[in-house]
Amino acid sequence: MSRNDFDDFTKDILELAIKLDKGKEVKKLMGKEGTKLKKQTKALAKIRVKKQTGKYQKSISRGKVFKSTKTDDMVVRVYNKIPKGNEEEMKKEAIKYNAIEYGRVIKGKDGIEKGFLSGKHILKDAKSNFKDEYYSDVEDFIDDMLDNHNL
Repeated sequence: MSRNDFDDFTKDILELAIKLDKGKEVKKLMGKEGTKLKKQTKALAKIRVKKQTGKYQKSISRGKVFKSTKTDDMVVRVYNKIPKGNEEEMKKEAIKYNAIEYGRVIKGKDGIEKGFLSGKHILKDAKSNFKDEYYSDVEDFIDDMLDNHNL
């Protein structure tokens, strides 16, 4: 079995696990995996972001586990949330967080471009670093489901 893609048997077992007990076990697994990814993302942000005020690390959060409408899979997101405030303040924070992630053009006071600040790509790199751990955790979950639920 390839590490990057599950084979048909594994997909069938996961579908059975989702149907079993309304997917409570799968939701629990996905919640734990989302929390692990959030911790790894925050650790990577702490290393890569120079200005350590704590706002960027606090903005990284895990969403709820839900069933995707496009693929019928259980999904959890890890993302940057923008702090609440007035509309103008929210726009500034969104621009700042997107600049950290994706980069921005550096302009002087006179409006002339002076260069480009490349992004840190924290979310993308944390996701790619987490894939192997996720696949091994899912394989352990499948083994546990086979042992405990006689699938």
